[in-house]
Amino acid sequence: MHTSLDCVPCLVRQALDAARATSGDPAVHEAVVRETLALAAGMDLGLPPPALGRVVHRRIRARLGSPDPYRAAKERFTRLALEALPALSEAVAQAPDPFLAALQVSVAANTMDLGVTSTLGASEVLEALRTAGRQTLHGDVERLRQAVARGGDILFLADNAGELVIDRILLDRLRPGRVTVAVRGGPIINDATRDDAVASGLSGLVEVIDNGSDAPGTLLEDCSVAFRERFHAADVVIAKGQGNYETLSDAGRAVSCLFKVKCALVARHTGLPVGAHVLWRAPGPAGAHP
Repeated sequence: MHTSLDCVPCLVRQALDAARATSGDPAVHEAVVRETLALAAGMDLGLPPPALGRVVHRRIRARLGSPDPYRAAKERFTRLALEALPALSEAVAQAPDPFLAALQVSVAANTMDLGVTSTLGASEVLEALRTAGRQTLHGDVERLRQAVARGGDILFLADNAGELVIDRILLDRLRPGRVTVAVRGGPIINDATRDDAVASGLSGLVEVIDNGSDAPGTLLEDCSVAFRERFHAADVVIAKGQGNYETLSDAGRAVSCLFKVKCALVARHTGLPVGAHVLWRAPGPAGAHP
């Protein structure tokens, strides 16, 4: 998926958000925005948006001297999700179709994305989680259900901190002993890293690995060799979030992407409106994994 000119204002806003979260100095804010604009001027729009986001955020972290500008926000949303988890788990267990309900609440948790808005509040997140079962999930749930039933090795690509807590509900339905969860290899926006996986309570539940990359998606060429081997060998790959959708739509194998459509570019690409909840499948070549 290629980058649109519409992505540039989003990258500039992310840069300013990170600067304001780290420094109270307007001169620093201005310097970060100007540097981001300079980077944007030389961007290759043929690359997917997360490739450009990786470059911009690396420069921002270096400029700010902060390895993880979104750390406090990630901790806040993780605490919020942990508080909500017991009631959501019970609601999914009591649903007529717990597998579908787990998918729905997992996609609803994809609301916790500070790459889209820095003003996201607790009330908005809790409302999204509370109403998850009312949202239509666009995609072939039965195909994924059957693939999960057949597959012996499931690779789950995580997205955001906080969201990963709620994903535990779906991971339980996938039978955790068969699941490996992959997080980012370094901090990027509020995406989950190994530290966030520990804070989410995944230790001892599933195997957790990182992909070796600090891009806000899964740029296979930027990931470690070990991760790429796991990615291509897995029987089933489930990928959370828009960034993974943007980077894996032509990954060369079947990938089931779970995400909320959050911008006009992805809406055009999927043919679904902004706000839609999606289970989208990259088909891969003939004879590929399910």
